[in-house]
Amino acid sequence: MYPIHYIDPVFRPPSEARSLILQVTNGCSWNKCTFCDMYKEQQKQFKTKPIEHIDAELQQLSDANYPVRRVFLADGDAMALSTRRLRDILERIKKHFPDVQRISSYCSPRNVIHKSVEELQGLRELGLEIVYVGCESGDDKLLELIEKGETFESSLKGLLKIKQAGLKSSIMLLNGLGGPELSEQHMRASAKLMNEVQPEYLSSLVVNFPPGGEEPFNKNFRGHWRKLHKEELFREMEILLSSLQLHKTIFRSDHASNYLVLKGILGRDKEKLLNIVRTAIHQPGVIPLRPERLRGL
Repeated sequence: MYPIHYIDPVFRPPSEARSLILQVTNGCSWNKCTFCDMYKEQQKQFKTKPIEHIDAELQQLSDANYPVRRVFLADGDAMALSTRRLRDILERIKKHFPDVQRISSYCSPRNVIHKSVEELQGLRELGLEIVYVGCESGDDKLLELIEKGETFESSLKGLLKIKQAGLKSSIMLLNGLGGPELSEQHMRASAKLMNEVQPEYLSSLVVNFPPGGEEPFNKNFRGHWRKLHKEELFREMEILLSSLQLHKTIFRSDHASNYLVLKGILGRDKEKLLNIVRTAIHQPGVIPLRPERLRGL
């Protein structure tokens, strides 16, 4: 029997597919974002996992000679834990798996603002290497409408502190999040935030909803929000790429939600990616798109 007990559902970034998913919290401590239903189930109410349970699971994995090279700390925002608790977890991972190569976690900017750079550096020295940050947008109006609990300034402050501590950040933006009315300001503000942060990784997903999920999300927009059509999403991506002034950021827009697959390093591949987007806009059918039936979150 697998020694780790999970409270489902459990989520992880695509790049952590081969990592040990170590559930150190259940759910999300914020859990108010109107676009997200990842942790809305009754069994996903936020709570921390007892350190004794975490240690016992790691011990059983070690006893079974389970190969652990990478560890992802789940659930939604393990970085909400105190620095002392995080240090304890990281030390126990190192004790049971001294050859572990990388430890990662989801992270909200608010969770690092109240941690010092020195505290974050200490976590890095214990193996924490990269944090995945769902910024979604840099536009204050849109962040308020989706009840993100962040602003441009809070996101910037948290992300710069992550960088100052020597941690890597993988930032996610949501295309289509502002609908047609906020589309341009959503992308320009997001690009401004990324330009100031210069993240190691940047990815974009297309906002999507399960059946019935769009209506409650639209309430804060007073019914004026709608999904963007393919061409509108491509134009939004054109604004984003044109506005980005990144030096060496690995960019991915290849999630299952994306119609148009884009991969490259910004700014080296900026013009190449813009040419792909503009071809998709002005010469429909030339660039292969992901079929609707294969899209989803």
